[in-house]
Amino acid sequence: MDTIILGIFEEGLIYAIMSLGVYITYTILDFPDLSVDGTYPLGAAVTAALIAGGANPLFAFPVAFIVGVIAGMVTGVIHVKLKVRDLLSGIIVSLGLYSLNLRIAGAANVSIFSKESIFSNSLVSSLFPEGMRSFATVIILFIIVIICKILLDLYLNTRSGYLLRAAGSNDRLVTSLAKDKGTVKILGLALANGFVALAGGIMCQKQGFFEVSMGTGTVVIGLANVIIGTRIFRNVSFIKATTAVIIGSIIYKACVAIAINCGLNPGDLKLITAVLFLAILVVSNMKKERHKKNAQA
Repeated sequence: MDTIILGIFEEGLIYAIMSLGVYITYTILDFPDLSVDGTYPLGAAVTAALIAGGANPLFAFPVAFIVGVIAGMVTGVIHVKLKVRDLLSGIIVSLGLYSLNLRIAGAANVSIFSKESIFSNSLVSSLFPEGMRSFATVIILFIIVIICKILLDLYLNTRSGYLLRAAGSNDRLVTSLAKDKGTVKILGLALANGFVALAGGIMCQKQGFFEVSMGTGTVVIGLANVIIGTRIFRNVSFIKATTAVIIGSIIYKACVAIAINCGLNPGDLKLITAVLFLAILVVSNMKKERHKKNAQA
């Protein structure tokens, strides 16, 4: 049972970082960004290539974030400058990244089990006393998630952050402030995909390998996490949206773990994800309709 709980928190926290990126595109920008299915493994591919080449595992973090930012900018430029629809822009970038990820990693599957990572035994042994080593991975991930959350919260409270939020809900306000809404949208996509690629890099270090198809369904998982968190804590004023997204990610992972432990085959994970996501959307829409009827009454 302890192993299952630790696994829920470990993967839930990694998905939380990815979900912070999806939160930016889905909730703030109202942009269905499918490029995250490509930027998640992009971060993993870069991380695997760097660590396999002998680079410091901590150095892989900023590099993964930067390449994700660049990929997000490409999505934004295709949409804003080339006038391609948002959905198609993400699909185009995701398809292109599949081949690019293979080029970067050098193979469809790259193992880094034998290399040093932030979760490796030597690092854990030097930082944590023996009684805490079983919780070391969760503690490290929790610290990384909190840093990401704080940095995102700080950014959203800046002038640029306010413009980003306005670009999704009221783009006329951005224009009235003599700002280009397209540029703001590109910036938001870049930041979002930076978080997604960072999560992919962390997952690569956690599981010890890169796999080219590891990003399949990333956007669905991210959306599920965002919707779960924001819907559950919608009326809780003291919990920020970013915190709700993080908690939603852990809840989602717990639901999947419970389903598998009830006897479902791990190979049915995608089916479980699809059914869970559909249930979340149906319940969410039912609540919206109920609120509308109550408001009209």
